[in-house]
Amino acid sequence: MAKRQPSFACQSCGAVYNRWKGKCEACGGWNTIAEETGSANPMVGPAATRPSRAKGRVFPLEGLSGDTKEAPRTPSGIAELDRVTGGGFVNGSIILLGGDPGIGKSTLLMQASAALANRGHRVAYISGEEAVAQVRLRAERLGLGQAPVELASETNVEDIVATLSQGPRPALAIIDSIQTMWTETVESAPGTVTQVRGSAQALIRFAKTTGTAVILVGHVTKDGQIAGPRVVEHMVDAVVSFEGDTGHHFRILRAVKNRFGPTDEIGVFEMSDRGLREVPNPSELFLAGRDLATPGTAVFAGMEGTRPLLVEIQALVAPSSLGTPRRAVVGWDQNRLSMVLAVLEAHGGLKLGMHDVYLNVAGGLRISEPAADLAAAAALISSLSGSPLPPDTVYFGEMGLSGAIRPVAQEQARLKEAAKLGFSNAVSPAPRVEKNGKERLPLPASSIGHITDLVAGIAARRRKAS
Repeated sequence: MAKRQPSFACQSCGAVYNRWKGKCEACGGWNTIAEETGSANPMVGPAATRPSRAKGRVFPLEGLSGDTKEAPRTPSGIAELDRVTGGGFVNGSIILLGGDPGIGKSTLLMQASAALANRGHRVAYISGEEAVAQVRLRAERLGLGQAPVELASETNVEDIVATLSQGPRPALAIIDSIQTMWTETVESAPGTVTQVRGSAQALIRFAKTTGTAVILVGHVTKDGQIAGPRVVEHMVDAVVSFEGDTGHHFRILRAVKNRFGPTDEIGVFEMSDRGLREVPNPSELFLAGRDLATPGTAVFAGMEGTRPLLVEIQALVAPSSLGTPRRAVVGWDQNRLSMVLAVLEAHGGLKLGMHDVYLNVAGGLRISEPAADLAAAAALISSLSGSPLPPDTVYFGEMGLSGAIRPVAQEQARLKEAAKLGFSNAVSPAPRVEKNGKERLPLPASSIGHITDLVAGIAARRRKAS
């Protein structure tokens, strides 16, 4: 028998090498490469020695046309969770849920398990990190102690699959977490790249063959990425991130990948002493308590997936005593802020080189949409000039390097949400063309085409106030 060659894998990204190295060339991590023994291939042992077939099996090919039925779903009973998943859990799907420790992943899954179990579905909650007594205590704190959820504390994947295969098919199986699972087909320690990949593959095979929806809980690294090999994210059907700041009382459930629904959809929850509470209108939550007469605040009409969302952007521009002024941003892209500052200096005539700049998205929400450029610029100009912006106006628009304000998508949805919350005006890109000349805008809008128009408008408002 030929001698097996050693294999070394990076425990952060999953890159494989034939010898040990101090630094991973793929992700740049130091001391993350460890030797992996065994194989993640389920065909090990005597089955692996069977001779392979000389020819492959011929399978039929089908065309694009034909009758296609929508995948059957099981609604969870939690509207915000169903929004993110696309209408409920698809039978046989695999969902990878990630989030910081203590953010509320187990609380959310316990509430979803109880909601499904109370409606007559079989639900299994398998914990590899906590004992059954600990899970029961959490359920009692949430007032869900009487829900018929099946609990177990187990880490062996083969035992889990054999147990769940007995009796009626479970509608939902929760594995908390995938980093604690291990399979007998792999000789590595639990948590290694090979074990995580092999355990995930075994659970995916169980879900596809039985039609059980499986949720895998994944640990996250210090930079917010799901720990373990990235190949697991490609293997699953959906990747969902549970975000939020422990200093704030709300949480954001965001779909990063979804084969059965829209991506970048969010669900908003509020953490209370009775668990997570759904927030049907998150705009009111993010705008609550804002100071209307303070310079440096602007309301941004954004979109998160298909949901319009209004959020306050706060800016503070103050003279700096340092040789290199500070640029700090929370909830937005640092590079995007640098670009906006450069455009304001080059085309807006503002002098920001000797000022510290602080930008914050109120409430702890993180924005990745380029349409926030105009709102951020308005907040910066307002703070520098000391002139408050109109409290009944929302801002949205993408800024180009030339200073031009570019149109953004889903303008009607943004304006409808603003009108519903009592705003009477909007500052948005130009030109704005109404469809067929018949559809009216939900509220009046001031169209601007260049950043100089925004600077001139705020300056004129300051002169008028003085």
